[in-house]
Amino acid sequence: MKIALQLAGLYNLLWGAWVVLFPMQYFDWLAMPRPNYPSIWQAVGMIVGVYGLGYYVAAYRPAQHWPIVLVGFLGKLFGPIGLLFELYRGGLPLRFAWVNLTNDVIWLVPFALILRFAWQQRGQ
Repeated sequence: MKIALQLAGLYNLLWGAWVVLFPMQYFDWLAMPRPNYPSIWQAVGMIVGVYGLGYYVAAYRPAQHWPIVLVGFLGKLFGPIGLLFELYRGGLPLRFAWVNLTNDVIWLVPFALILRFAWQQRGQ
């Protein structure tokens, strides 16, 4: 659990910093039109980076800091749901999904297992 949360924290900090500092790079790599308001994308990067700090703190006492893990889990669950909706309505191309794979999907199982552990520890 500690390693998973530390890795999630480090990943989120790095990804968030990348998006804040280079907001157009992801769109350029995917050959997508650049957004008209990059500051919105940078705000996403800032939020992801802040979550990274939370995950890193939670790594040292996952059962105690389960609310941080829960909020992260919900974001990682609803992110792909939102992406699927946008893909269905044609708002984003499929290649944009890489961001959900690396930011959300790969963390769902570890976060769910940490939440299960925290639930089991509540009665002790």
